This record gives sequence, C-alpha cells and structure tokens, in this order.
Amino acid sequence: MRADGQDEAGLLARAKGGDLSAFEEMVRRYQRRVYGVALRIVRRHDVADDVAQDAFIRAHQALAGFDLARPFGPWICRIAANLAVNHVRSPEAREEGLPEGHGERGAGSGDPLKGVLEQEAREVLEGALLGLPAEQRAVFVLRAVEEMSYKEIAEALGLSMGTVMSRLFRARERLAEAVAPYLGQALRRAQGAGR
Repeated sequence: MRADGQDEAGLLARAKGGDLSAFEEMVRRYQRRVYGVALRIVRRHDVADDVAQDAFIRAHQALAGFDLARPFGPWICRIAANLAVNHVRSPEAREEGLPEGHGERGAGSGDPLKGVLEQEAREVLEGALLGLPAEQRAVFVLRAVEEMSYKEIAEALGLSMGTVMSRLFRARERLAEAVAPYLGQALRRAQGAGR
C-alpha cells in the first residue's frame, strides 16, 4: 500500500477527474479537522456544521484549479477558516446568542477536585477565546490547534506574514490577560489543597 501522501494525491487526481467517491473519501478524512477549525472560530456547533459543509462544497467546485503538489489539509482548512471568519463578521452572527448549554462539559473521572479545576480552566480559556476578535481567533486556532506555520496561515487567510505574527501576538497577549486572574486563583487553591 502506498504512503498516505501518495494515496491522497491519487484520490485528489481521481476527484479532479470527476470521481465523486474519491472526493467523498477526502471529505471523510478531513471532516473532523475542518469542523474543528470552524467550531473554534464560530463557537456554535450548528454553524460549524454549516461552515464545514460549505467549505467542502467550495473545495469541490474549485478542485479543477487545485495544485496536486500541495497538501489538501491546509487548503481545506483555509477555506473553512475564511468562511468561519466571514460568518462571525456577518450581521446575523452578531444577533445570535450562545447556544444552550454552551461551555458545559462533564468532569473527568478520577480526582474530583482535579476534574472541577480542569473544567473551570477550560471554561475560562473558552471564554477568553470567544472574547478575541474573529481575525485574531482564526490566526490563533490555525497556529495553536492546527499547528500551521506562519507561512501556511498567511497563505490560508490571504495575509502578510507580518499581519499573521501581529494578530497572533495580540491574541496571545489578550488570552494571557484574560486567564491571568484565574491562574492566580488556581495556583492559590492548589497550594492550599497541598497543605
């Protein structure tokens, strides 16, 4: 069996030739990643589903111009990130509230205090991420979660490298400010529990 990269290139070549089942396989391979990118930017499951579906539709429509020498993952993630940012900027998105049950997660098994603290930390970080402007959130998600290089992010979002670095710096700075009060409280609680 061929390596994943070669297998992927073969699938993409077949998809470019009109083989729908080959493109469906690409969707299966990347649907979770694309959905994850969208969700981290739009913060709503229903909207992330729509963005992911739209991203694959647009990718399929633009497949004829896709360079098979390039990786598919960053390209489809770029499409999803752009669609997600456009949604967040839209007037409709400003009118939407948070979905019911936003931020709810069950505590993990094991140490109950650790589970509660981890849940609280997740909620603080999610709130801080939600507070970022869409442009900063998109750059942060692509770098921190998708582990894309600055160059890939710049190409994905149609930005200069300097703009990517600036937005990422500001996003990290704002996140650090937002979680600093929590980290101080958590450290004090952890030190108190250890006595």
